[in-house]
Amino acid sequence: MSLKSVNSILGILEQEAKWQQQPLQILLKCWGEVVGTVVAAQTRPLSIQRDVLWVATSSAAWAQNLTFGRRNILLKLNQKLPTPLIDIRLSTAEWKRSPITPKPQTVTPQEHPSYLGGRIDNFGVKSSVNNASAAFEDWARIRQERSQGLPFCPHCQCPTPPGELQRWGVCSLCAAKLSSDK
Repeated sequence: MSLKSVNSILGILEQEAKWQQQPLQILLKCWGEVVGTVVAAQTRPLSIQRDVLWVATSSAAWAQNLTFGRRNILLKLNQKLPTPLIDIRLSTAEWKRSPITPKPQTVTPQEHPSYLGGRIDNFGVKSSVNNASAAFEDWARIRQERSQGLPFCPHCQCPTPPGELQRWGVCSLCAAKLSSDK
């Protein structure tokens, strides 16, 4: 039986720890890079349980928005992790603000996937409508004018803002339906 020094044993343990670095530690290091700084400021990865990542969000709106894009986040994360994740669960339950947490960044309308640019400003809204039928006709006319020139959703063939197609590959309604079906 050979006796090894404490320093050599500690060195071996340190090497093994680096080899078997926990997936959550790796994920925490690359989280901001994968999701972006705006999203990283509103989220906090909590744990990985049975290959499912649990993430706290600052609000239910953030949780819902990220649920639509969780497949893309999973693809990016799985490229960086030794063990692939199978899903992401988002919730506000564990979100706690500390006094040193930076003030949350607000998302400008231009950053939202449904943003249509200056096109919305070109349509006036009539404030004096005589009846419900006339109000519906005005609404339908404005919606039709706004949708001219928009690309179509590949799933439902409805006019869709380009940002939604870029982010989810389908319109927001189809993204919500596809997400709830899974």
